[in-house]
Amino acid sequence: MSISSNSVIAQYKQRICSEYQHVTEYNSLPGENVLLCERYTEPLIIQKHRDQKEREEEISSKGESFQQVLSSRSSHESVLNSLFHTDDHGITPRAVILQGNSGNGKSFAVQKIMMDWASGNLYKDQFDVVFHLKCKEINCISGEKSLLELLSWSCGLTSDEISQMLQRSSERVLFIIDGFDELRLTQDVYYMTSPTDPDQRCTPVLTLCALLRGHLQANSFLLVTSRSTATDTLSKLLKNPQRFTEIMGFSERGVEEYFQKFFQDEELFRNAYTFVKSNETLFTACSIPVICWIICTVIRERFNDGADITSGLETTTSIYVDFVLTLLEHHSQGLNQSVPNLLRSLGQLAERGMQEQQVLFDEKIINETVQDPACCPFLCKFLFKRRIQQETMFSFMHLSFQEFFTALYYVCLDKDQAMMNLTKLCTIRHTLREFFYEPTHFSDVVKFAFGLFNKDLQCTLIKHGLSVHQNVEADLKQWFKNKIQNFEPYMFNYLYELHEKSFVEEAIQAWHEICISDTILRRTDCWALMYCAQCCHSIRSLNLDFCMLTPDKLSIILPVVNKFESLRGGKTQSVDVTPVWDADEHCSVRSLKLSVSDDVSSVCLGFCYSNVVRSLCFNLPRSEAIDWAKLLQIFHKTDLDAFTSAIHSLPKLKTLELDVDVLDKSLSLWTLSISQNVSSLTELK
Repeated sequence: MSISSNSVIAQYKQRICSEYQHVTEYNSLPGENVLLCERYTEPLIIQKHRDQKEREEEISSKGESFQQVLSSRSSHESVLNSLFHTDDHGITPRAVILQGNSGNGKSFAVQKIMMDWASGNLYKDQFDVVFHLKCKEINCISGEKSLLELLSWSCGLTSDEISQMLQRSSERVLFIIDGFDELRLTQDVYYMTSPTDPDQRCTPVLTLCALLRGHLQANSFLLVTSRSTATDTLSKLLKNPQRFTEIMGFSERGVEEYFQKFFQDEELFRNAYTFVKSNETLFTACSIPVICWIICTVIRERFNDGADITSGLETTTSIYVDFVLTLLEHHSQGLNQSVPNLLRSLGQLAERGMQEQQVLFDEKIINETVQDPACCPFLCKFLFKRRIQQETMFSFMHLSFQEFFTALYYVCLDKDQAMMNLTKLCTIRHTLREFFYEPTHFSDVVKFAFGLFNKDLQCTLIKHGLSVHQNVEADLKQWFKNKIQNFEPYMFNYLYELHEKSFVEEAIQAWHEICISDTILRRTDCWALMYCAQCCHSIRSLNLDFCMLTPDKLSIILPVVNKFESLRGGKTQSVDVTPVWDADEHCSVRSLKLSVSDDVSSVCLGFCYSNVVRSLCFNLPRSEAIDWAKLLQIFHKTDLDAFTSAIHSLPKLKTLELDVDVLDKSLSLWTLSISQNVSSLTELK
């Protein structure tokens, strides 16, 4: 390559570094941006088509099980620097498809590639020149343009400079075509004669298609991003050999890394991440980078306003509404129908899937329900092999979005059938264990319905031409009051999503005790329980016997423990002599009893082998300031020093009772030390 060409490329790289080092976010004011390095987090990219069973598993799983599903896909993981590596057969792809759902970070990844190439950190030995063409912008170009003119318009170089680079380095050029699904294709492109010369002028779309087919710059390389709804069309236009890759979004580690980068404050990061991880639905949705950004942005705003970020940051429904509105505003170019009509059709499709217990829809059903599904940012398209043919199927981005659109359809778009259908869904939800991976997906539809009645959220919906039906709200609240007599733990989530303190007090004002036994409490349930306890002052006792309480779940309800006169809890197994007691997610309390009364303070510790606490009982004076967090730390430790610290935090301790399997030497010495050093202690059993 000539000296002049090298000089032009060096200047081009400097310009790329200057332009691409910043990110303009959805809510950025003019001139406002952040550094790319402070936002970009490596997504999970795989090089594998999944079969129908795998797709259903990905769409239907939530929380930890969803992260396990993502981890199982990571054996096929790829990173940006290996997209053009030679495969096991010695074949190097000339064209790579990078598929991903709306908001999954395709354009973000492209910006990272451009920045790293220009900085000399990526493709240094593969590509001398990388060009970036955005299909959304190409749609806006009028008249006829040659390839040189398109590139000049895109990158700011002159046609002569680009021509010189292409002639001298034709086999070391990468063209990145971003957002193929947004390209306004017509059937003409399949029949019209393609240009073969970079100087030849024709419509911008036809010029771009000639580049994709290899009719222009045949020896160059291509990276094309697209949503799944256009990938099959793209593959037919694209030159060979091709490689298919897909952005799956963030893994669990990626979500944590994104939160760390966003906040850059350890305490704020930890509080925000802990909250999100405690909500199975939100934590699942955080695999979508845009949702990560929405949650972090909302939390930061609350923090800047001086709000307590640990007290119910945001409802799940509000985050989903924000996400839907973001996609409608920024990822829905080409829609030829109104937003209410689009949401109505999506709601009808979602409800049909919920009633018929399906997350994958065939092409016929989609075409009957949704107008122009290729332009809808909430639907995904899959091709599956069926013997000697291919079958096209569609789905929502995740089952939780199917639940959300079902609820939206009922409360905003279909007032006549809303309550009947909602009640029906609640009634039949327990019959769906074989199809859905959790038995609570239909209750999640009702949860979203309650969330849509939140007053602040109603104002947001009205601004976008939607409003909830007030008669449905009244009916749903009355249904809840009747249903609360046969209480189930997930119903707390309805109240949390509604986030209406006056109704919480009204609905459960007659309660003096919450008794939940022999069930597996999710972290989401514990968070909702904490919110309801904060709102209602009538509850005096919490009984969680045999509810598989883990230390992380206990920590969620710690802020309201002082409100209760007694707290009971434990796990279901009757025999567990060798548990692992640490902060691990799977650790659980063998037995727990806490009470606040006028009696003298007493503590009962139950030990199993290796001096590990298996049961715990506190009876503490009402007047004493109790550090519940410190007491419950016992369940995170296995050493006697932790127990000593907890005992010394109770200056009025009168009675200590030990229940042990084996009174060994270390436990005997520890007991003697306690009896000598705790001056208030009068009775030791």
